Amino acid sequence: ARGGGAPPRPPAPAGGGAGGGPPPGGGGGGGRPPGPPPPRAGADRRWPLGENATCLSSPAVAARQTADAFGLLPTVETALADCDYGDWSGRSLEEVAESQPQALHDWLSAPDCAPHGGESVTAVRDRVGSWLDAQHRAGGRVIAVTHPLVIRVAVVHALGLPMATYRQVDVEPLAVVRLTSQGARWHLRLGG
Repeated sequence: ARGGGAPPRPPAPAGGGAGGGPPPGGGGGGGRPPGPPPPRAGADRRWPLGENATCLSSPAVAARQTADAFGLLPTVETALADCDYGDWSGRSLEEVAESQPQALHDWLSAPDCAPHGGESVTAVRDRVGSWLDAQHRAGGRVIAVTHPLVIRVAVVHALGLPMATYRQVDVEPLAVVRLTSQGARWHLRLGG
């Protein structure tokens, strides 16, 4: 689901980073720059995604496979897990809309609502926000491979935006989102 916050089937992770480097670029297959493949590393990574960066990923298999495709060796971080969609897990948005239209409307309209029995979007923001705050205090560079909804609520939290604005943040699969900090607050860095 293209950053729509709807229950994905299965989730397609998006690469995002708290202080991560620029997106991989250049020609060559698989999104890697031409030349020899970069060394596989985790804590001491030296390639376009970040120098001396720690790589963390959602527990989802797709997130770990995405990190692997970029030559990263991630450590699983449960705070980066996608939303727990409860009874809606594994179902398409269309299936949910057909069988539970009011519940879906409620969930899409109110970030605090969780009619599926899983997490509300606000609960995801609280979980991810706590993790992001800890990263800010710890300093350093982190590459986080996670899901579009997780990145959307991380941006909302980092920039101190109203919760309802999460729906206005689009995160494409494999997007690189950079949050940087040189002091007391986060900044969203766009571009290379």
